[in-house]
Formats: sequence, structure tokens, C-alpha cells
Amino acid sequence: MKPLETDRLILRNWETKDAPAMYRLNSDEVVMKFFPFRRNRVESDLLLETVKNKIADKGYSFAAVELKQTGEIIGFAGISDITDNMPFAPALEIGWRFLPEYWGKGYATESALKWLEFAFNTLEKEEVVSFAVAENTASTAVMQRLGMRYFPELDFDHPSVSDDYPELKRHVLYAISKDQFNAQNS
Repeated sequence: MKPLETDRLILRNWETKDAPAMYRLNSDEVVMKFFPFRRNRVESDLLLETVKNKIADKGYSFAAVELKQTGEIIGFAGISDITDNMPFAPALEIGWRFLPEYWGKGYATESALKWLEFAFNTLEKEEVVSFAVAENTASTAVMQRLGMRYFPELDFDHPSVSDDYPELKRHVLYAISKDQFNAQNS
């Protein structure tokens, strides 16, 4: 993957040196509030390698988000193919996850806009979706800032979330088309 850049960020493939940041993104209680699991260090390192290889193979996935000014990894953002048992599959998903000290600074929106531009103008995709636990208003606010539309009739129970976590099962779905994105960003 050739790194993508915004005014403040570099969106790039993961490197071994990024393992501590990846681990924190996968184990921090605040970051993972809307997930039914936390990854230990071994699981997180394995995920880093998996995502790194996917980016190397496909040219995209959930890439490291680095602050240009400091070189710090502050989160991840990217796009990923959904081909599994989701009710709206197949689809291209956009997602993000940031360390709490970087919330509220516009980094999720900034990085996601760059990924939408890549999805529509480089990959020539026609639509991108995003989903989150219904109560995750921070993520749905980013979706709205991106110009994504909410489709309440497509709310769903996430098939990978156990019934042991009923508060995390219900998800909302947002989507944006290439035409909508280009119209609002021209």
C-alpha cells in the first residue's frame, strides 16, 4: 500500500514497531466499550500481522493512522471487504478506532474521508457501508459527518456477537454511494 496522506495524518501499513499501539487499541476498556472481547498481546500481535498481510496483498484494510507531526500511531482507519454472514454482504465497509486521548479532534472523520476517496476514485466502488452498536453515538456521528445515510430498516443483530452480550448485539447500518460522496466533495 502506498501511504495515503491528509493535512495531519499518514495512513499506512502496519509495522512491527506499531505492536504496542495495536495492542492498546485492542485491549483498552474505553476504546473497546462496544466490543464483547479484548485481545491479549499475542492475539493483538497476530491481528497486526494479519492486517499487515491483507494490506500488502489487497492494497487496503484497516491501516495505521500516524500523526504527521510526531510519528505517533493514534489509531486505525480503513476499508475492508465484507463477504461473511452479515445481512448486507457482500459490501465494502469503512471503519476506525482511535485511542481516547485523540477523540474529538476530527481524526476519524479526516482519515475516513481519505479512505472514501480511495474506495470511490481508486477502487471505483459504487457504495461503502459502516455499522456500529446502536448506542455508539460517537461512531454514528462520524458516519453522519461523512455524509453517510442511516437505513433504520436495515438495523440488524450482529451474527458474531454472542447472546451473552445483548446490549452489544443490535447494530445500525449507514451507507454512502459514490455519486453522493462526489457530489458533496466536489
